[in-house]
Amino acid sequence: MTEVLDPFAAATSVRSLGDGSFVANLHPEWAVGDRPHGGYLLALLARALGDVTGLEPLSVSAQFLRPPRVGPVLIRTEVLKSGSTLTSVRALLEQSGQTCVDATAALGKVPAVEPTWSDLPDMPVNPPSTSVDLAVTEAWKFFALSRVCDMRLDANTADFLNGDTGEPRLRLWVKPREAQPDLLFGLVAGDLTVPVTMNLGRSGWAPTVQLTALLRSHPANGWLRLLVDCRAVHDKWFDEDVMVIDSVGRLICQARQLAIAP
Repeated sequence: MTEVLDPFAAATSVRSLGDGSFVANLHPEWAVGDRPHGGYLLALLARALGDVTGLEPLSVSAQFLRPPRVGPVLIRTEVLKSGSTLTSVRALLEQSGQTCVDATAALGKVPAVEPTWSDLPDMPVNPPSTSVDLAVTEAWKFFALSRVCDMRLDANTADFLNGDTGEPRLRLWVKPREAQPDLLFGLVAGDLTVPVTMNLGRSGWAPTVQLTALLRSHPANGWLRLLVDCRAVHDKWFDEDVMVIDSVGRLICQARQLAIAP
C-alpha cells in the first residue's frame, strides 16, 4: 500500500540522485504569489540534509540570493565537518543554473528532555475568539499561506487591520492544516507572519535577505504560538524576530531575519 503523506511532508519531499544532490518541486500552495515562502525553503533544505546525514537540524542559516519560482529545483549538499555531537553541512538550492538559496546548518539530535531552565513570555495556548482567522476574512489577502496553514492573528496587536499604525510587534497562533506540527514545520513557523512593518503603514512584499533559525525542541500536537518582534526599521531595512512556543510551553524555534521593507 502506498503511504499517504500529509500535505506538508509531501510539499517538502525530495528525491535523491545518489551523489548528495536531490531534486524537488516547489509547491504553489507554499508560496506568496509565485515566490516560495522562505521558511518553507529552509524546511525543504533541512529535509535533504537529514536524508544525507540521518541527523536533525539544530540551526539553519541561509542567504536568500534570488527568489526561486514554483516548480522543479536542484539541491546540492556538502558535509563540511562530521562529529559525534555536531555535523556541519551546506546546502545550495538551484534553479535554471542559478543558486537561489545558500544555507549552512548544524545537525545533531534535538533534545527530547525537558529544559533545565527557560524564561518564555506568557501567551494563551489557544487563539481567543477575538483572533482573526486569516483564511476566512478579508485579511487572507495579506498572506496566501493561510490556505495550507491555519493562522490566527491577535487582533489586539494588528493595528493595520483597522487602518491604524502601531508598534511593529505581532502575536499569532499557527499549525499546518490536515496534520500536526513537526520539527521541520518549526522552520516554517519561524517565518510564518505578515511583515511587522504593516503596523507602520508599509504593506507589500518584504523579501528576506538573511534568516537564521535555531530549533530547540520537537513540538507537541496543537497550536504553535508566535511572538513576533522588531528592534529597528532603518530606511528600507528591518529585522524580525520570531519566537515559536508549542502547546505545552516548550520553546520550539527562534528565528531572526534581515528583510527589505515595502
